[in-house]
Amino acid sequence: MALQRRPSSTRTRNERRNALLAGYRPLPGAYDELMAPDGSIRPHWEPFLAEWSALSGDELQRRFGLADRHVRDTGVSYRVHGDLDESDPLASERAWPLSHAPLVLTGQEWKTIAAGVAQRAQLLDTVLGDIYGPGRLIAKGALPAAAITGSPDYLRPVQGTAGAGQLQIYAADLGRGPDGRWWVLNDRTQAPSGAGYALENRLAIGRAFPDLFRTMNVERLAAFFQGFRAGLVSRAKRVEPRICLLTPGQMHESYFEQAYLARYLGFLLVEGGDLVMRDGLVHVRTIAGFKRADIIWRRIDGDFADPLELNARSALGVPGLVEAVRGENVVVANGLGSGVVEARALMGFMPRLAKDVLGEELILPNIATWWCGQPRERGIVLDRLDEMSVSAAFRAPGDGLDGGTVLAADLGQMEREALRARIAERGLDYVGQEVVSLSTMPVMQGGRLEPRPMTLRVFAAATPDGWQVMPGGFCRISEESDARAVTMRSGVRSSDVWITSDQPVEQVTLLPSPDRIAIRRIVGILPSRAADNLFWLGRYLERSEATLRLVRALLGRLINADDQAPGHAETIKRLANLLVAWGAAPATPKNRPVAAQARAALHELDQYGSAAASVREARRTASVIRERLSVDAWRLFGDLQRQLTPPGKPESEGEAFEIADTALKSLAAFSGLSQENMVRGAGWRFLDIGRRIERGVTTCRFARHFIENDAPGNCLDALLDLTDSQITYRSRYMLGASLQPVLDLVMLDPYNPRSVAFQVERLDAEIAALPCLNDDGMLEEPRRLALKLAAENRTAEASRLDRTGILFFEQLLMGLSSAVAERYFLQNSRPEGSRATRLA
Repeated sequence: MALQRRPSSTRTRNERRNALLAGYRPLPGAYDELMAPDGSIRPHWEPFLAEWSALSGDELQRRFGLADRHVRDTGVSYRVHGDLDESDPLASERAWPLSHAPLVLTGQEWKTIAAGVAQRAQLLDTVLGDIYGPGRLIAKGALPAAAITGSPDYLRPVQGTAGAGQLQIYAADLGRGPDGRWWVLNDRTQAPSGAGYALENRLAIGRAFPDLFRTMNVERLAAFFQGFRAGLVSRAKRVEPRICLLTPGQMHESYFEQAYLARYLGFLLVEGGDLVMRDGLVHVRTIAGFKRADIIWRRIDGDFADPLELNARSALGVPGLVEAVRGENVVVANGLGSGVVEARALMGFMPRLAKDVLGEELILPNIATWWCGQPRERGIVLDRLDEMSVSAAFRAPGDGLDGGTVLAADLGQMEREALRARIAERGLDYVGQEVVSLSTMPVMQGGRLEPRPMTLRVFAAATPDGWQVMPGGFCRISEESDARAVTMRSGVRSSDVWITSDQPVEQVTLLPSPDRIAIRRIVGILPSRAADNLFWLGRYLERSEATLRLVRALLGRLINADDQAPGHAETIKRLANLLVAWGAAPATPKNRPVAAQARAALHELDQYGSAAASVREARRTASVIRERLSVDAWRLFGDLQRQLTPPGKPESEGEAFEIADTALKSLAAFSGLSQENMVRGAGWRFLDIGRRIERGVTTCRFARHFIENDAPGNCLDALLDLTDSQITYRSRYMLGASLQPVLDLVMLDPYNPRSVAFQVERLDAEIAALPCLNDDGMLEEPRRLALKLAAENRTAEASRLDRTGILFFEQLLMGLSSAVAERYFLQNSRPEGSRATRLA
């Protein structure tokens, strides 16, 4: 439902407008997107200002809150390169820095931008075809050979290979100069990022200001992604190709975007370990065996794509991928080696190449660039060094330069002379570029609009109908008021980009037309890595629940202390000892209060078995399969982490009890989501198998710890509490807790959803439904162990069940866990499961 705008008087709107623009002044020497030099507002921004001026300050903040809540709830995040805690990758994730004011451009101006970006994409694609093909441009001197072969992104093994370097998606970083003209600052041809973030920006701002999209006729983005997907499909040999998005993994700065795009476009998100070569073809390792991959949209650098023929140190690629590309058995987009034209060294040659290759002038010019690998250009840079910015010519920086851009004029005398010496000695590693000032756009700061420098990343996709440019893009805004382009690397926000039209905009969707929908009930295949992580997600969630139940049971007995009750002290001691044995709380001196152990089991991340540590591991595991989880499920992980974050000071026993109880309710909500909302496909089965195994193991451990022939009734009551079976027991038996009835209920009763027997029955059914590789009529190991476990449990009797018998069931469950892992998961390449196994 559209948000309603309250009517307001003309006077009130004018007052709000003046308040928004109070003190807004374009930066000297910079073009401002909102305000003309005479102080008037550019006409295409008027509808935007009118909408904002019609809203009270409180209402405007509420709209901003809606956008921010969308970002938070969907987990939109990024990571700064080099800012990574490998022990907890999610800890270094940053919330997406959304700017609430969009960049507004007219459709007429966008036509020029789109034409220039499409032209540049075609030019670079043609140049790449020549570099890895006939080499005519180098032969006739239009391109220096050293500017190509000196780049680490030139991949000699794919020279002469069909499709080498071919572009499927291209991005240009643009800036607007003081005269209002747009300039190309950088080309992105390796694995351009940002398209997914552009889409998320649109969804977040659209949630806050839905009326404005209709009022201003903002162009939609879906048609671009539709064209991109169609372009990929058109290159495949099969009618319904399997398209994979190859990600570097969870550690990458833009992993969220990659997972988001895979889900949005319906692609299979894979890592290098998920892919394997067989008979010259690339296959995905799945729980049903190897399945052919037809198209790989790579988000890793080209030289990391194949450790056999490219970079032997790569752990991200697929051994033998180059061989498959040579045989034209797989399509890689962008083509291997495409990053060579991303180098700044080539920017100075683009105007001439446009004339030679396309017979056209560049619609969007470069910023002036001189590659110092040529004597004349090197002399120009050295003579005018104080007027230039200096950058690495290629992706790998030259000696002494950190890969960023420096303004020579800002360096000290000694640093400037050292830079001059390096350029003179090895000029091919450097480029000099004209220092340009960026345009500014409004951002909300302290309740009013202020100008900040910005750059715009625009995307083009190769489609069956030619190059198609996204009507919008990925806008980055500097937090600093310095309008020079080099400052964009520090302090950046991101905003949506609105391209307005004079006519109502056609509603475009990625959904197929009703008469072309192919009915299906199971969505694709399940990669082994995804199955592994779903399995361990289930185990970590169940492990978190077990710890929380232990803490709640212990605190409940401390709060409602009855020192005279038989076995009361013994029960508290056993609960506290179990927390220590569980790895949830540290072993403590006798004089440390038991409540302190309970608080540690709730909050301390250093205790690997604590609730907080288990939830952290669950969220980390879930982040690897983020594309398979709903927004509501991901939100619950954030809720759990917030609930288990240590307070500023130690909480009371009652407060700690409430925290444990609230966290258990959140876990119950996740269980409800998985049971009621997840399709009963292979992914759900592995999540459920993980939970059932962990619950069965946990119940066995609880039973071994609390059951003895002379166990006091209080201990048996604790066992019933821990297995959430208290109400069931009271409804069946009038007397207090007694050993054999309790044992039967928690271990052998198939009707009790918390019992070991119930978990065994569910495991037997779920494993029977998993795919079988062998067709020799023999039972595979997981199925054999499940049947054995079911038979042993069904024939057991409570009167004969002791600790040894319970341990036997526990060991069978652990053996079943190992058998499932060995049969269905990646061996020797499990980023999540391998670490988690140590906690089993």
